Amino acid sequence: MNFDEFLVSLSKIKNIPLPAETSQFKMSPPFRQELISSYKEAMKDAKRAGVLAMFYPDHSNQTHLALILKKTYKGVHSAQIGFPGGKYEDEDKTLKKTALRETFEEIGVPEHHIEVIKQMTEVYIPPSNFYVQPFIGITMKTPHFIKQDDEVEAIIEVPLHHFLDNNIAVTKSVATSYTVKIDVPAYELNGYIVWGATAMMLSEIKDILKAVL
Repeated sequence: MNFDEFLVSLSKIKNIPLPAETSQFKMSPPFRQELISSYKEAMKDAKRAGVLAMFYPDHSNQTHLALILKKTYKGVHSAQIGFPGGKYEDEDKTLKKTALRETFEEIGVPEHHIEVIKQMTEVYIPPSNFYVQPFIGITMKTPHFIKQDDEVEAIIEVPLHHFLDNNIAVTKSVATSYTVKIDVPAYELNGYIVWGATAMMLSEIKDILKAVL
């Protein structure tokens, strides 16, 4: 979709109620509710994070969404697809600031180039004991991406028309922190499999965009 047309439609989402868990549940792994129940005590001390779903025009003025492939490391989110973003720090003051700061650190888009359009529904991630707050944002310029080499393996530029395609929803057998393999709902974006919390957040973003586009 042409970015100018996208901006006109995007302005309509500011006052639309969030679809929240109704959307997120569609991409929720089958073991999620049981897992959350077992984390009730840990959740009281959960850490906080802010992430950004950043839309932007490419050099042909077509709308894209930026995701990242995380580096392989000894951790629960190793080599997974996610949004730019990260852990809340005291100097951030707000989770929106966290999302903007981390987006600059991870993919090189300056904070003052980004306008945050809407706060979405937070998602709890049991393996890392984090509440993650996603935001939708835009940058009016085609970004000059600079990836944070020690944390980001690749920046994934997803065309909006591909993201909105219903055929990207698949079922995949994946390895998890709790079992060897399990079938989960997922999105296939640019050849990458996206599941878990990121897929849940993307589901809500996709539904709210489809309501106005």
